[in-house]
Amino acid sequence: MSFSFGQPLYLIALVLPALLLAWVWTRRGGRVAMPFDQAVGDQDGKRSRGKVLRVLLQFAESMPALLLAIAIIMIAGPQEIGAPKTKRKMTNIQFCIDISGSMTAEFGEGTRYDAAMEAINGFLDYRTGDAFGLTFFGNNVLHWVPLTTDTSAFRCAPPFMDPKRATRPPWFGGTSIGKALKACRDVLNQREEGDKMIILISDGYSSDLSGGQDAVVADLLRGDGISLYGVHVADGGIPGQVVNIASISGGEVFEAGDPSTLTTVFRRIDEMEVAKIEKIAGEQTDAFGPWAWIGIGLLGAFALFGFFLRVTPW
Repeated sequence: MSFSFGQPLYLIALVLPALLLAWVWTRRGGRVAMPFDQAVGDQDGKRSRGKVLRVLLQFAESMPALLLAIAIIMIAGPQEIGAPKTKRKMTNIQFCIDISGSMTAEFGEGTRYDAAMEAINGFLDYRTGDAFGLTFFGNNVLHWVPLTTDTSAFRCAPPFMDPKRATRPPWFGGTSIGKALKACRDVLNQREEGDKMIILISDGYSSDLSGGQDAVVADLLRGDGISLYGVHVADGGIPGQVVNIASISGGEVFEAGDPSTLTTVFRRIDEMEVAKIEKIAGEQTDAFGPWAWIGIGLLGAFALFGFFLRVTPW
């Protein structure tokens, strides 16, 4: 760590305690006679003037000057720059979930929608530190959870937009992947920090990606640095348009024929999108602590010396 001062001009005042210390240790006259000033013969027959006690007395008299110096240093605002640290670079992950009628098809012990939401909750557990958003889509798009590091909203979301329940709006019956990806792109572009990724979970074909629209969407995502990972939760081939978008944007597509495979897919995505570590400069913070402890020590010593070591007229 390196030390600096917020108001270094105040350090000029250290001249005052320095002059006071010089006066205490160099003055010659005007001293009060002490008992130890009586002549005491040593082994060589020379006179001793109690030099050790005199030095201790002068040291005690130096305490006010030293305390004044500490006070000036504290007023100058001591600061320290900590050692550089590392932190996990955030990844902004927008889940794009298909809630069309076909997502109610059986998939393991539940539906495709149930398995998708369960796998997402498991994915959240081993991506600590990332920001997550949740978008539902059919023929229309609904941003259900904004990008956040608080994942509790995800765990409460499944019942509300379950396609087999009456709570789901009726205008979400189709599958418009192109519209959904553009909407997720708009959400991610609002984030200035961190990488950006869309995880698309769907089971169908999207007509709004035909006629070259898949290339348009892919170019938009690639231009904004957004990677698309597609998860196809149905038997049969993955739509070619989704494959093209994922490939061009730097992502990949997976086919999950059962819930266990779906869990494996999410772990694979986690391995491919490894969390990045970035080094950040040390922060400059106040450093009053060391000087405060020195001041407390000097004040305690000054009080202690006052009990047995002080100038006393005789």
